This record gives sequence, C-alpha cells and structure tokens, in this order.
Amino acid sequence: MKRFSIFILVSILALILAVPALAGYPEKPITYQIPFGPGGQSDLEARRQQPLLEAALGVKVLVQYKPGGGGSIGWATLIKQKPDGYFISGINIPHIVLQPLARGNAGYQTEQLKPIALFQATPIGLAVLKDSPFQTITDLIEYAKKNPDAVVCGGSGTWSGHHIAHLQFSKMAGIKMTYIPSKGAAKSVAAFLGGHVKALWGNSNDLVQHTDKIRVLGFGTKEPFPNMPDAPTFKSLGFELYASIDRGAGAPPDTPDEIIQVLEKAFLDIANNPEIKAQMKKDGFVPIALGAAESKAYIAEKVTEWAPVVKEFKK
Repeated sequence: MKRFSIFILVSILALILAVPALAGYPEKPITYQIPFGPGGQSDLEARRQQPLLEAALGVKVLVQYKPGGGGSIGWATLIKQKPDGYFISGINIPHIVLQPLARGNAGYQTEQLKPIALFQATPIGLAVLKDSPFQTITDLIEYAKKNPDAVVCGGSGTWSGHHIAHLQFSKMAGIKMTYIPSKGAAKSVAAFLGGHVKALWGNSNDLVQHTDKIRVLGFGTKEPFPNMPDAPTFKSLGFELYASIDRGAGAPPDTPDEIIQVLEKAFLDIANNPEIKAQMKKDGFVPIALGAAESKAYIAEKVTEWAPVVKEFKK
C-alpha cells in the first residue's frame, strides 16, 4: 500500500511538473525553417504569416533558410531537432513523398515529418517566353520529337512537383526533354527569364507575376486557372496531367500533440482569415486549410498514390 501511494505521488508530481511546460508554450522565439532559398512560394507565405504567428503565439518567429536537394537538406535537418516546438519547417507535397520513395536515403522518411497544417497550393504550368517559337504545346512536342533532349526545361528541385510533372508529360507526349533543377522556384524563374532554359515548369503565382513576358502552354489543373483563364489546361489538350504543390508546416518527430495543437490553431486561424485568403488568390495561390490529422491522412494517401509512379520512372 505504501509503495502504491509513493507511485501515485510520483505520478502526480510528474504531471504537475509537465503541465506548466505545455501550458506555458511557447515561452521563447520559434525558428521557422524554409527548406528553399529566399523569394520562393514557401518564403513568401512564411513572411505573410510571420507577424500573424507572432501575434497569435506571443513570441518572435524567426525565418531561416536551408536550401538544397529540393528541400531534402532542410527536412533532414528538421528531424534532428528537439521535439519541443521551437523549431518547425515548411513542408511541400509531393516533395516529401517523392524524395524518400525515389532516393531510398533522402536523409529523412516521410513519416518522420510531423505535420502541423497545410495552408497553400500552387498549380504547376509549363511556360515559354513570349518570343519563343513554341506558340502551342503541339509546336513544342513536334520540335522535341525531331530534336530529342534539345528542349531544356527549368524547375525547382529533383524529385519535386516540377520534376515529376516533367517526367509524366514527357512520357504522355512521347518525347524526351532535358530537366534542369534549381535550388528553389525563385532561381528557376530567374534562369528562365534570363533565357538559360527554353521552358519552365512554374508555380501558378510565379506565372501570374510574369504574364507580360511569358506564354503558358499548359496548366496542370482540371479547370482553367482563374488568374489566367486563357491558358489551356493539359486536360483540354488531351493530357491527363494534374500537377500542383501543396505547402504547409511540420515539426520534428515525437513533438507532443499538445504543442502541435497550439501551432495548428495559429496556422489555421491565418489560413481561414478572409483577408489572407483574398490576398493569396490575388497573388496566384490556392488557399487551403487542413489541420494536423487531416494533413497526416492526406500525406499518407499521396504515398500510396505516388509509390507506383516513382517506381516506374526509376527504371
């Protein structure tokens, strides 16, 4: 009986000591890692969120960059951090699914990244400059058939949304093109606008910003993209290609659910803010708002969906 009483006392003491730590979270600045370079979609959204996160959480939120490997270097860094809620990272789908499937050792496993929320998407389009000889997707395909690998396409990262769209379209069209990855969308756009590649697999908000300089040959959406309604969808051109990148935030493995809930509420309050949603749409983003549990289930679905696709292209 005495031993049982001591056990109860110790348990109660442990709970008392544990609760203030969670109840007081957060008590110091939070580092918000962007696994790409400055100026890309992940960075833009983090900067939009930063002051609102600080207001909601009551602490400083420090944005830092860890580009490389299509985001894999940053995610490999994330899983090594203490699971105390003071280091979080942007996460991108399908990147976090494709890389472990394709590389075997990407430095992390998909299930090690603990999702907090998903809040944004950007459909992917294939674009050329206005002075390009490719007026339509048919022009590009005909040229590529006569000149294998001569069409050089830029994109962000390897085994990323851009890379897999490039591989899928090339197979559907029966052509061979060359893919050049960059460390983030901003660098791939700069290379494209500078004439270093003939075409770009670009995110919707980047394409919207440069409508005066580019021509979108196809969008990976089921319906015309609202910001660029005259740009054809791949579906309307006869290709069942649907390509998009979903973005959110994640934490290290074993981060307590109580901490995830605090962060989840802060991110979802921003994602569901009507003014923020209006800004995102105007800028060419697609607002979404999935909480931790929904995000985890969605990512698991994508693992099942992409596994056979990656296996096919790894041959």
